[in-house]
Amino acid sequence: MALPKVDDLQAFVAVARDQSFTRAAAKLGVTASGLSHAIRALEEKLGVRLLARTTRNVSTTEAGERLLSAIGPLFDQIRAEVDALGELRDKPSGTVRVSCTDDHIELYLRPMLAQFVQDYPDITLEFYVDYGFTNVVEERFDAGIRFGGAVSKDMIAVRISPDWRLAVVASPTYFAAHAMPATPHDLTQYRCINIRHNPAGSNYAWEFARGEHAFSVKVEGPLVFNSIMHVLNAAVDGLGLAYVPVELAAPYLADGRLIEVLADWCPYFEGFHLYYPNRRHTSPAFSAFVAAVRYQG
Repeated sequence: MALPKVDDLQAFVAVARDQSFTRAAAKLGVTASGLSHAIRALEEKLGVRLLARTTRNVSTTEAGERLLSAIGPLFDQIRAEVDALGELRDKPSGTVRVSCTDDHIELYLRPMLAQFVQDYPDITLEFYVDYGFTNVVEERFDAGIRFGGAVSKDMIAVRISPDWRLAVVASPTYFAAHAMPATPHDLTQYRCINIRHNPAGSNYAWEFARGEHAFSVKVEGPLVFNSIMHVLNAAVDGLGLAYVPVELAAPYLADGRLIEVLADWCPYFEGFHLYYPNRRHTSPAFSAFVAAVRYQG
């Protein structure tokens, strides 16, 4: 039997991993119909069905799972080796994919981007905003960002920020109509703006501490977002109290558009870290990115 085309095998790996012709086609830069045709041609050539298709889902058959396990890591290795060829160029090149949140970008990545793109014009940085604690290995990201205590022990972690805390804030117009809370427990009587990190999860319970006593408060309100930037904007617009990183709120606190309360109850958390799997080969592009975001304080 003649070997299948490499492009068809790559197409199969993309669809099998994403479990979607649409998402895989977008990543490969082809149409979903063209991708479906390529997979059918591959199945006909091999004489075995690789994917089970329904109107809503795409999954691998037993044969498909076996093929994916065998060739998927090979395509990953090819990509890593191609990226590593940047060592032979005058400047590093390639793509670095990072899973993070929008406040990570705003506070820790945006300040270095202008200099980085100037220094490394052949590197493409791809940031995917996600609050759902993405598995960077399964989703084939080069790295992710989490605060120190949430990084798995089997990952390499590089600190990118100082220790940080959240701040309870609201607009002057909101406090003009409501007394300021005296303790975190009072927040249950206020209109608060919630965040939910995962669609299947619950709203984040606001964490506080006084001395050695740590506790959380579940707050209620008419708004729930999955982005802290929208939570912040809603607070600025006078729609309720929000619990946001104090660095993110700092410009609004400075010009009076927000007022902070309960500061003495807000604990510090370990700084954010860039984390990534321990790889045998790290591309020059990724090494340059790590050096650029490393915290120097």
